[in-house]
Amino acid sequence: MSKVLYLASKSKARAGILKRLGFKFKIMPSRVKEKRTKGSLSYAQLVRNNALSKAFDAAGKISSGVVIAADTICVQRGKIFGKPKNLKSAKAMLKKLSAKPQWIYSGIAVIDKSEGKKKVLVDSEKTKVYMDKLSDKEIAAYFNKVSPLDKAGSFDIQGRGAFFIRRIEGCFYNVVGLPVRKLFLMLKKTGVKNLLVFLLYAIYYIMPNIILAGCSHEYNIVTGKQEAFYYTTDKEVQMGQSIAKQVEKVYKGAGDPLMQKRVEDIGKKIAAVSDRKDIDYYFTVLDDEEINAFALPGGYVYVNSGLVEKVDNDDELACVLAHEVGHIVARHSIKKLQAMQAYSVLRMLVAAVPSSGEVGAASDTAFTEILLGYSREDELLADQLGTRYAKLAGYDPNAMVSFLKKLQEANKRRPLAPKSYFKTHPYVPDRVRVVKEEMGERISFSDYINIEQLPHKSY
Repeated sequence: MSKVLYLASKSKARAGILKRLGFKFKIMPSRVKEKRTKGSLSYAQLVRNNALSKAFDAAGKISSGVVIAADTICVQRGKIFGKPKNLKSAKAMLKKLSAKPQWIYSGIAVIDKSEGKKKVLVDSEKTKVYMDKLSDKEIAAYFNKVSPLDKAGSFDIQGRGAFFIRRIEGCFYNVVGLPVRKLFLMLKKTGVKNLLVFLLYAIYYIMPNIILAGCSHEYNIVTGKQEAFYYTTDKEVQMGQSIAKQVEKVYKGAGDPLMQKRVEDIGKKIAAVSDRKDIDYYFTVLDDEEINAFALPGGYVYVNSGLVEKVDNDDELACVLAHEVGHIVARHSIKKLQAMQAYSVLRMLVAAVPSSGEVGAASDTAFTEILLGYSREDELLADQLGTRYAKLAGYDPNAMVSFLKKLQEANKRRPLAPKSYFKTHPYVPDRVRVVKEEMGERISFSDYINIEQLPHKSY
């Protein structure tokens, strides 16, 4: 006999999630008042306790069945934000939350009650949310369309609230109020029969973005898309550190302090105006005559001494560094590594012991993949962003065009080296067109010579 499911919540968002997962359930709201002061408890313990109290309250009303209860809070700078009491407090709440990142904590409790026995399960999830800073006018316009009174933090990420969510790190569904991966694991232990429906849904809709991806969705500010990543920013930085150690075992530093300082000074100016400031950037000159530069996950940029010697001025060097920063901002290397079939490679890159032999081999594999180049679309986006960042940092963006043409002439006169900066990049006319479009210049007929047929989408 199938077990009856009960949702101990009046939340329309939570009910909507269960419906989309294919569950049949009954609504049984809890009368328990949520506690919003944690005392000596952690935030995770607070929401777990609240969820458990709700679950016990609902379970006391039934003779058998499975009760699901949850509690969600928003935390910023040590202050807990629950559901607002009125519209005035909702406006003040959202104004504060949009100013700085916040953590969303959800507690989830499941009670399986049958034949006088109870199986009690409880867990929690946390997600970091970054918002755009909102004005009073923007908040008022949002509240004209959305009621904030039944939402922790006064916003709905699954609706219009997504317009001002810049990025999230962690489980998307946790921000909605019901972390589905944790729920799946808990219901699995209760033997709920229609869990098969949940599993099929997960395989086709949730698993690619949440279960296999570590439940991490982020809004990519430069592409304007919600994208799934296996790893949070912290894990990306850790991965970059692992690969960087392998790079520095194979390549030596240039040993020229003036050249290194020049690259660092320009690189820091570029990083300061980029669209991604949640990481630290490192700029290193390698002792290699090949004209090449590359970027690793988490903010690591390398440029060969051969390229530094090739540029005519700081403007050209700034454009090259800005191009590589563009790859980091758009997280191109992370997406490329995610596409690799060897998922274990990524797992080893964030292992606890980065110096182990396995991690070293994984780092070498990942570095090789990055050197093989990005897709045409990724390269053109990096050109577009690089042009933008160079200009914002006070450099002449036209230097991007002059450097590209210089490379084109140099490569005509000699065979392409295995690790040339030019090897896997799109045709120069294609790149020049994108740069000119970013600068707002008119495109001439010659700019379309040899351009690939698919146009690049500007962001």
